[in-house]
Amino acid sequence: MKTLCIIRHSKSSWKDIALDDFDRPLTQKGKDDALFMAKKLSDMDISPNIIISSPSKRAESTVNIMKTQWQYDKEIVYNKKIYDSNMINLKNIIKNLNSNFETAFLVGHNPGLNMLAEDLCDFLKNIATTGIVIINFDCDKWDEISNQNSKFIKYIYPKKYK
Repeated sequence: MKTLCIIRHSKSSWKDIALDDFDRPLTQKGKDDALFMAKKLSDMDISPNIIISSPSKRAESTVNIMKTQWQYDKEIVYNKKIYDSNMINLKNIIKNLNSNFETAFLVGHNPGLNMLAEDLCDFLKNIATTGIVIINFDCDKWDEISNQNSKFIKYIYPKKYK
C-alpha cells in the first residue's frame, strides 16, 4: 500500500505587490497553520518517507515548518515542475517515485493539486491553504497508482478545527 498526502502551501502574503509570485512569504497565520496541521498528521500517525515540494518561498517555508513536527531529517526534493504545474506533470512526479517510499508528501499549489486530487480519487472540493488530502493506494509501486486502486481517506484543513 502507498499513501499520498497532497498538501497545499500555507497562507502567503500579498503585502509587497512588487514581489514576484514565486517569492511571496508566509503570513503569521500561514506559519501557525503549518505547524498546527503538521501536528494533526502526527496525531494520525502519518509521517513522510519522502517530501517533494515546489521550490517557491511559500511552499518551502511550509515544508520547513511542518518537518520539525515530524522530525524529518531526510532530503527534501524541490522540483520546479511542481510550481504552476498541471495534473499530468504532478502525477508523473508521483509515479516516478522509488517504490521503497511508502508515504509521500507532495507540497504545492492550486489549481494543479486540486486537479490531481480529482483525478486520483474524485476529490471535488477546493483544497484550502494548508489543506491536506490523504489518499491510500492498493499497490506496491508508485507507477501503479490510479483512480481504480485509490481510496480517499480524509481531507483536513485548519478551519475544520478552529
